[in-house]
Amino acid sequence: MPTTSLKKLCNTPDLLAPGHAACAGCTGSTILRQVLLAGQQDDVKLVCTCATGCMEVISTLMPLSAWRVPFFHSAFENSAASCSGAEAAYRALKKRGKIDRDIRFIAIGGDGGTYDIGFQSLSGALERGHRMLYICYDNNAYMNTGIQRSSATPKGAETTTAPVGKVKKGKEQHKKNLTAIAEAHGIKYVAQASPHNPADLMKKVQKALDNDGPSLMTILMPCHRGWRFDMPKAIAMAEMAVDCCYWPLFEIVEGKLKVSYKPKEKKPLADWALLQGRFKHLGKPENKHILDELQEKVDREWAAMLAREERDQAAG
Repeated sequence: MPTTSLKKLCNTPDLLAPGHAACAGCTGSTILRQVLLAGQQDDVKLVCTCATGCMEVISTLMPLSAWRVPFFHSAFENSAASCSGAEAAYRALKKRGKIDRDIRFIAIGGDGGTYDIGFQSLSGALERGHRMLYICYDNNAYMNTGIQRSSATPKGAETTTAPVGKVKKGKEQHKKNLTAIAEAHGIKYVAQASPHNPADLMKKVQKALDNDGPSLMTILMPCHRGWRFDMPKAIAMAEMAVDCCYWPLFEIVEGKLKVSYKPKEKKPLADWALLQGRFKHLGKPENKHILDELQEKVDREWAAMLAREERDQAAG
């Protein structure tokens, strides 16, 4: 596995060029830089596909591209299908002796293009067993098209299609558990990461690319426009999400779960949620039951994760 030492990274060129059109303070471009830095190896080339969404729109303004790797812009729903097709073609050409280099494939999509619109093509690619890494940058809504709710949006969050008013108090359903669904496909590597911890994120990318089969990573992408917090606090919002265990860092390797980071002091969910405009209504006494329900869900799932880790370690 390649090193992620600070010295090496400082001398590694970015594969995402500056000058793209991301919002100031965007964590998505930070995530892409970390992923591409981790994927660089002297003897391996990268090929990326990216679904229509925030990261495609900001990086491929015609006639320019910020990508310094071979890049394919897919439709909203088929980044995984496009990537799996490229991977299958590569295997066929390599078998026939027409390609002699090693290539790794990364498919990228937001939560709208992964949890929802692209879910079918993602499931198919995982089931077929293509050697590719699927990266979902999860900003909890369709941010590129107007901050509409997705199935990654947490319960109680306000979006343009899940408004807060006299009757409705934001989204009424809990967030879908994408990593559990991916694991159910029987793949060897599933992980969750955050841009505030680049060493952890990049090591997981390298493990995923070394895996001889499909891998999936979900990476939290705080969005100051959609979550409505002060722009300079984006990375701090990611760290707080991890410290309150809303977004635990973990990996599942061949069915065995390992928690990558355990907060010394687990923070209350409210410390993170109430800094965001999308949750401000949960600070009112009449809506406290929603915040309590969210906290109970976080506590239950964190306890279950720790218990599973203990069982998996005991089983060897």
